[in-house]
Amino acid sequence: MLKKKIVVISGAGISAESGLSTFRDAGGLWEKHDINEVASIEGWKKNPEKVLEFYNLRRKQAAEAKPNKAHLALAKLEKLYEEVVVITQNVDDLHERGGSGNVIHLHGELCKARSERDELLITDIGDSSIKLGDKAEDGCQLRPHIVWFGELVPMMEKAATEVENADILIIVGTSLMVYPAAGLVNLSPLNIPKYIIDPADLGFLKNEDWIHYKENAGTGVVKLVQKLTR
Repeated sequence: MLKKKIVVISGAGISAESGLSTFRDAGGLWEKHDINEVASIEGWKKNPEKVLEFYNLRRKQAAEAKPNKAHLALAKLEKLYEEVVVITQNVDDLHERGGSGNVIHLHGELCKARSERDELLITDIGDSSIKLGDKAEDGCQLRPHIVWFGELVPMMEKAATEVENADILIIVGTSLMVYPAAGLVNLSPLNIPKYIIDPADLGFLKNEDWIHYKENAGTGVVKLVQKLTR
């Protein structure tokens, strides 16, 4: 067992290879829906039924998706390294179903619901739908356990601490252009190995000490994990 800590930051690109629509890419979910209507507290107050319908569908789609090669490969790191932490911007549970045991969800989790009043009253719902009238323990309406635009990211502090203590940093499926998650990479210790897996040309890496696997998540992660577990 190698006494090193690997921290992985993942984004929509890794889930896309399991068939889940990304939000920001061409043809993604935000082209088909108004963000303010389905991913903001204002949208929730205006039309909660529409918001519930949107996430009920996302939940069913996520439940039907299967972990791909990238998810499975990342889980293999836990067999050789003392600690592996996955910080994900994704709201599906594909990392967990792929075998990863320590996952931090920055933007919430589709398979959970919470009270619209008390964000600490969280319940597992699996792939079940949430309907108007479904109540939390405090008697308030259940809402998706999702961090909407404009809301605080409660797991950010914990994620920041993990990155600050990383011995190896891996970025996969995210362009590092969306904040506050993108700011996490700036917290990593100097001179540690840093890998990014993305098929695009990433111009901002030119002056940075990154090792770039210019491939899709499934191919690139498998190659990197093979390198790290030799």
